[in-house]
Amino acid sequence: MTLEIPFQRLHSQKLSHPIFKTPNEVVQWLGAVQAQDYAGAKWALAQRMLNTTDAALDEAFADGSILRTHLLRPTWHFVTPKDIRWMLKLTAPRVHAVSAYMVRQSGLDKAIFKKSNVTLEKALRGDKQLTRTELASNLDKAGISADGFRLGYLMMYAELEGLICSGARRGKQFTYALLEERVPPAKALTRDEALAELISCYFRTRGPATLQDFTMWSGLTMTDARNGIDMVKSKFEQETLNGQTYWFPESTPPKKANSSIAYLLPNYDEYFIGFKDRSAIGEVAQKAGIKGDDPALIAHIIILNGQIVGGWRRTLKKDEVIVEASLITKLNKAEEQAVAAAAKRFGRFLELPVLLIYKEHTNEQRKTRSL
Repeated sequence: MTLEIPFQRLHSQKLSHPIFKTPNEVVQWLGAVQAQDYAGAKWALAQRMLNTTDAALDEAFADGSILRTHLLRPTWHFVTPKDIRWMLKLTAPRVHAVSAYMVRQSGLDKAIFKKSNVTLEKALRGDKQLTRTELASNLDKAGISADGFRLGYLMMYAELEGLICSGARRGKQFTYALLEERVPPAKALTRDEALAELISCYFRTRGPATLQDFTMWSGLTMTDARNGIDMVKSKFEQETLNGQTYWFPESTPPKKANSSIAYLLPNYDEYFIGFKDRSAIGEVAQKAGIKGDDPALIAHIIILNGQIVGGWRRTLKKDEVIVEASLITKLNKAEEQAVAAAAKRFGRFLELPVLLIYKEHTNEQRKTRSL
C-alpha cells in the first residue's frame, strides 16, 4: 500500500473516527497518554470519544478509572489501572537511568529513597490521599529535606517503584495514594510479554511509525525495539519510504474524508508528541518557512487535514472561552469552517460558548467569530 502517514495516523489514533465512550477506553487503546498538562490531556482524550465533557473527565480521574503517574519517559502520563503495574516494571529502569545524574546532583541516594518510601507509605496507609505539600511535611518531620527538585525526584521515585500513584484531586490540587490500595490486582507479565504488549500497542495505535519513533515514545533502547518488533511483526505490515521502515497494523486503509477536518490539539497530544520524526505533519509549515520555535506554534496545535497549520490558545472566562488561533497559512472558507467546528466542539467539552479569534501570523490582523 502507499503510505499516507498523517491520514493513517489520524485513523489509528481514533481522531478521525472516534469510537470510545469512556476515558478508560481511550487510555487503554493508546497505552499511555502524556499528561503533565492535565487540562490539555483531558481534551486529548475527549477528542477520541463520541461525546464527553471536562467535568466527566474529572470524575473519571477522581474515581481512579484513569490514573496519572510517571512512566515511559520522565514525565506524567495517563494510564489505566489494568496497565500501570506492568508498564512501570518495564519502563521504570530506563527512567531511573535517564534521571540518575540530576538525582545525584540533588544529593539523593538509595538510603534516602528507601527512608522516603517508608515515610510516604506510612503517611498514606489506610486509603489516605494527600497533596504533595502535605507529604513534603511528613518527609521533613522524618528528617528528609524535601524542597525544590528534591521533592519532585522523591515523589517520582516512589511512583516509578509502584508505591504511589495519583489520587483524586482536592479542589485544584493533585493528591497521591498508595498504588496497592487504589489499583486492583492484575496479572503480572514477564519482561518479554510486557515488551511485546507495549510495542504492539504503539504500532497499532500510532502507525505508520518507525522503531526510532517507538524508542523516543517509550524511552526504551533500540535493542528493545528490535527484539520487540521481532516478537510481534507477524501482526503488522511494513513499508520503506525515504530509507525509513514504517510499521503499521494490517487493516483496510480508511477512506479519505471528502471535506476539510480540523482539530484543536493540546500541546502534548499523542498525534505529534508520540513521534521522533514529525516531518510528515509539517509539510505546510515547511513550505511557509516555519520552524518549531516559531511563536505561532509555541502553544496548542491546529491540525487541518493532517497537517499543522498554526497554534491556538485558550482563555477561560466565567461565561465563555476565548480561542485565539494563530495561523501560519491562509485558509479558504471551507477550511475556516472546519477550524470553527473544532473550536465549537471544544466549547461543548467545556460547556461554554466560544469566541474564536483568528490571528493571521503574517500581519497580525484579527477577525472574531462567536460560536
